[in-house]
Amino acid sequence: MAAKIIKVLIPVGVIAIAIVAASSLTSMRKPPEKKEEQRQAILVTAQPVEQQDLVYRIESQGTVKPRLETSLVSEVNGRIVEVADNFVEGGFFNAGDLLVRVEQADYLTNVKAAEASLANAQSALEEEKARGRVAEEEWRSFTDGTAPELGLRRPQLAGALANVRSAEAELERAKRDLSRTEIRAPYAGMVRSRAVNLGQFITRGGSIGMIYGTDIAEIRLPITDNDAGFIQLPQSIDAQFQPEVTLTAVVAGAVTQWPAKLVRTEGVLDERSRVIYAVAQVNDPYRRKTPGATPLRFGRFVQAQIMGNATTDVVVIPRHLLLAQQQVLVIDTDNQLQFRTVVLERSDEQFAYIRSGFEATDRLATSAIANPLAGTLVRIAGAEQPAELTADKESDAAVLTSQVKE
Repeated sequence: MAAKIIKVLIPVGVIAIAIVAASSLTSMRKPPEKKEEQRQAILVTAQPVEQQDLVYRIESQGTVKPRLETSLVSEVNGRIVEVADNFVEGGFFNAGDLLVRVEQADYLTNVKAAEASLANAQSALEEEKARGRVAEEEWRSFTDGTAPELGLRRPQLAGALANVRSAEAELERAKRDLSRTEIRAPYAGMVRSRAVNLGQFITRGGSIGMIYGTDIAEIRLPITDNDAGFIQLPQSIDAQFQPEVTLTAVVAGAVTQWPAKLVRTEGVLDERSRVIYAVAQVNDPYRRKTPGATPLRFGRFVQAQIMGNATTDVVVIPRHLLLAQQQVLVIDTDNQLQFRTVVLERSDEQFAYIRSGFEATDRLATSAIANPLAGTLVRIAGAEQPAELTADKESDAAVLTSQVKE
């Protein structure tokens, strides 16, 4: 009986001793040292927020066209007997140059006939004047008093005078038709197209060709309502202030510029595009007065930069840094990200011009940061880091060195 009890107590005692020993070891073990986890600050690039004074430059574009464009037509009938050598597509001419001459024989004959008619009418007028004087003398020799108009041949004199004036008008018409046999340039320009040639018979109203004036070229520039608020647009062609315009295009692989002036607006808002068109002018676009310079040819598409209004104390930032709800991401004095709601004065495709909203110590965050949060600690590339960040880096470097040695 005693042996059975001993056999039961031995395993129970061993288990009890093991439990006591495990409890003792557990109580003697030190808890693990707690260390706060530190996140590495985000590396970003930044630039100072600087105010500046500037003149707005409004971007636009358009096609170069002539200010003067004339369709030449014949005012007489006849066969073309002369065509000027420069009356070809692209040919240049000066004001008054002969372009086309129509055969003049018939019109010279008409002038001679009109001169003869005028001479006959003038002769008849002089004869009638003499008859009137004779009639007046005869009346006075026979009776006193005022002679009647018919007795003095006054109606016959008026008819003779009317015949003279009619003959003079016919002569003027004949000379005018004769002068119209010579089609001359109304201004200096170039030939756009020619519709006739030597020996061809043309009729009154027939097309001769199309010419362009080369003294002044015009470019219609679309301007939005937003941009119009930053330009002093001239209201008429004789306005005292005309904004300067720089036209740019690539000619023969080289970027070329031409100066221009904004001279007027068309005064009506386009119903489809909701823009207003301003007109810029370029003097001597083909550089006929300055040989060797690059001409600005009609039909060329150009980019235009219009000098707008001046402004002061604005901050210019790249357009993509302006976030939704007119907010900008900045870095404060504690190297933390912050959102600033700014007052926007103007923006274009490249830049945003901010009137106010920044603090004096702000730095503009220029890096692309995914899902930025206000208060996030950052490191600025190229800037001296705070002491705690430097200590963390040295500690991490020491741990890495010890691991490499082991």
